[in-house]
Amino acid sequence: MKIGITCYPTYGGSGVVATELGLALASMGHQVHFISYAIPHRLNRFFENIFFHEVEVSSYPLFEHSLYGLSLTSKMLEVIEYENLDLMHVHYAIPHAVSAYLARQVLRKSKKNLKFITTLHGTDITLVGLEPSFMPLVKFSIEESDGVTAVSRFLKEKTLTNYNIEKDIEVIYNFIDIDKFKPRNSDTFRKHVAPGGEKVLVHTSNFRPVKRITDTIRILEKVKQEIPTKLVLVGDGPDRSESERLARELDLQKDVLFLGKQDGLTEILSASDIFLMPSQSESFGLSALEAMACGIPVVSSSVGGLPELVIHNETGYIAEIGDVDRMAKYVIELLTNEKKYKSFSKNARERAVKHFDKNLIVPKYVEYYEKILNS
Repeated sequence: MKIGITCYPTYGGSGVVATELGLALASMGHQVHFISYAIPHRLNRFFENIFFHEVEVSSYPLFEHSLYGLSLTSKMLEVIEYENLDLMHVHYAIPHAVSAYLARQVLRKSKKNLKFITTLHGTDITLVGLEPSFMPLVKFSIEESDGVTAVSRFLKEKTLTNYNIEKDIEVIYNFIDIDKFKPRNSDTFRKHVAPGGEKVLVHTSNFRPVKRITDTIRILEKVKQEIPTKLVLVGDGPDRSESERLARELDLQKDVLFLGKQDGLTEILSASDIFLMPSQSESFGLSALEAMACGIPVVSSSVGGLPELVIHNETGYIAEIGDVDRMAKYVIELLTNEKKYKSFSKNARERAVKHFDKNLIVPKYVEYYEKILNS
């Protein structure tokens, strides 16, 4: 099968999942063509059966703003025609699904038929799509997609409710490579982070307001009152400056390590004790799954798809949004009860292996592709 994949090539969950899906499909013998404005960051070396097509956005004095959506459509048409693609799979509704729809309409004029599948990842539905100016377009692109998948039951229901549509949406959970994300010895990194033998809390994200980064610092402040602890923050984004300011204000600047964007996540996660995810909005929680696969219990908010991933009082704990006191209490409980911690750690790894291994999830995408192509 020849599959075109369009995604945002960034560190966000949608780009990571789309890239890992493409890599898994290529390893199964399918030919995968990525179409985007930059190469996805996890395509950092040569992979057999993987091809990248860059979308070039021309700049003309007449156009005050970038015409990325139309440039993407043109590149899709070019790749579909010359590479003879069987299917387009776009991740994120705006503008990818709209561009795919336009490409399909152009092809129909020349008596060619191409089907496209849209995977909804979260903020395209819960944030961007709810902008009044975008709502009709998001609704239209979902209804016109030949197939639609969502990364959690929560996101499926949210989509059907928010946009008042009747569409058969397939829930296919996010996945990870359990051989890559697994418990490992990270003594060197741990000694660097916690030279005094402190416990280590960790959080990774794109530092947007919905991630509530400052809550992780407030949790640290409360936990430190009872247990020597460090906090490792991985990622970057608009809330980093505010988080750094808060750490200084609470005199925690020596206990909070801002590592910026990192690729060596497994080493960082394996050197940590608990993963924090106090998000305001989270359609699935891929970074929490990566931590669980490394045997790290998760303390998170109870939003979105997180309760479908984190089993309360088994693989971690769930609390209400903004309830920093309860989250800190849960962290302290785990860090002071070795037997419970080991049980949660084992359960977290087992849940990742039994339910979210790429070898279980990727075949579901292939099966869905075939279903749509044959419909």
